[in-house]
Amino acid sequence: MKNILVCTDGSIIAKNIYHYGAWFAKRLNAQINVLSVTDIRSQKVVSTGNFSGAIGLGASEDLLEKLVELEHHKAQLNHEKSKLILKTAKEILQAEGVINVNLISKKGFLVDTLHEFESNNDLIVLGKRGENAEFASKHLGGNVERIIRSSHKPCLVVPLQFKPIERLLFAYDDSASCQKLLQFITSSPIFQGLELHLVTVTKDKKDQKAHVNLMKGQELATLAGFNPICLLIEGHPEEAIASYISENDISMLLMGAYGHNRIRQLVIGSTTIQILRSAQIPVFVFR
Repeated sequence: MKNILVCTDGSIIAKNIYHYGAWFAKRLNAQINVLSVTDIRSQKVVSTGNFSGAIGLGASEDLLEKLVELEHHKAQLNHEKSKLILKTAKEILQAEGVINVNLISKKGFLVDTLHEFESNNDLIVLGKRGENAEFASKHLGGNVERIIRSSHKPCLVVPLQFKPIERLLFAYDDSASCQKLLQFITSSPIFQGLELHLVTVTKDKKDQKAHVNLMKGQELATLAGFNPICLLIEGHPEEAIASYISENDISMLLMGAYGHNRIRQLVIGSTTIQILRSAQIPVFVFR
């Protein structure tokens, strides 16, 4: 990982996006590319329609001129806001010790714009919610869910509060995305030296296949230099993982984007998305 894409809208959660992005950048000696996308919907004003019959032609034209002037003024304000957001991001990242910071300003919609930069970045960092974060508790921003589902790169979803990263929980199963994530963890320096918890949630603790898979995961993690804490937990994945995070003071959750029944997940929502909605710690999602 040499390039990290940090997506920001300058909202209340943005500062933590920068803190977590800086943590990854310093451990990887990577460049951070900060992307601020001005939502073009905020620059559109209500159309005057054809009011000439109701208020007179002259009044209608005068109103149209004022609305056009207002739209131009809003565009200028949004441009200045974007510049300020990026300036603040750079200041915070540099104060955190990140040397290479590249600033990018775009107009449009984040989800539609992201594909322009995804191929040139190795990790996407974004907030759990956007500008209205302070008004919602267990809510996942619409952009976040769409990005998680469509992105081909690892995503780090950041919560409202920053927490130093010390203990990792890997929600482990034998799905393809979890196998790839385990390979990534054992071959990358990002998480070396941290406490790793390898946990499998199953409907039945007597599930021999789950035991075998967990043992394989433990063996690979041990060979990579970790001393993993491995547990097989019986229960519902979302509830069991949430309880484990709270009881063991976990700093970051690692999980695959998809489990086994991918079609069902795409249609009605996956365990991954449900956990993202409820988690109060950063979640590293791997495809």
